[in-house]
Amino acid sequence: MNEEGTSGASADRVLDLVRGVRLTPTQRRIAHSLVQHAATAAYLSAAEVAELAGVSQPSVTRFAVALGHDGYPALRRRLRELTAAAPGGAAGDGNELQRAVRAEIGNLERLADRLADRGRIAETGKLLAASRPLPVLGLRAAAPLAAYFAYFAAKVHPDVRVLDDGGSLLLDRLEQAAEAGASALLAFVLPRYPRESLDALRAARDAGLTVVAITDSPVSPAGEHAEVLLPAAVGTDLVFDLHTAPMTLAMVVLEAICDAAPAETQRRLEAFESSAARRQLFLG
Repeated sequence: MNEEGTSGASADRVLDLVRGVRLTPTQRRIAHSLVQHAATAAYLSAAEVAELAGVSQPSVTRFAVALGHDGYPALRRRLRELTAAAPGGAAGDGNELQRAVRAEIGNLERLADRLADRGRIAETGKLLAASRPLPVLGLRAAAPLAAYFAYFAAKVHPDVRVLDDGGSLLLDRLEQAAEAGASALLAFVLPRYPRESLDALRAARDAGLTVVAITDSPVSPAGEHAEVLLPAAVGTDLVFDLHTAPMTLAMVVLEAICDAAPAETQRRLEAFESSAARRQLFLG
């Protein structure tokens, strides 16, 4: 629950503080809590931040020092400067439904800015295209995104395996994919971050798979286990989260997979269209 709503600009500015800084898992939790509460973080005490992140107060002080400040009070002053400077924009106009939609537009704009470097997405596409089979993980709220991605990916990739059920069978299926030749895993890890998802990422790495994670923030817990972290903000202005930006990013990744093997992609798409026409699958 970060980078969205009227606090989206504030969240981005808080994220700027930690970009490029190597953080420990504990420090990553603190950073994530600050991003989640970007609008109010600048007015929290060190003890309150520690309680939010579930860490000790000295850990908050060490986090501030890791970011180049003398202590937490100096970091809090910096947070106040950043959040005070964040523009409100049009997200504050209209009723609550309009604000929710406009916040999603803001999330998409920030995603577009991150895609300025096409090279990183292109390399990710090559990595996933080369994995045969390609396991795609998505548990709980992330399960529909994994299924949506896999539905289209199966038209251009010969063996896409959706992993959308937890339990011991999930680890079995991960191991089976690795034994069958998989070299990478695409995972959707979204708030509230199912524990099983993080356990699965850890198991995937133990099995020798390169983990690519689409998640909501650069300081998401998924970052502890993923070699490639692709963030796209989740909206929280309505009762249930909005996944517009993560779904868009999923299709961008699929585009990169297609670009990684254009000849095979074209051949498979033409074969599918011929089959669909023969079986009269669609009305139009």
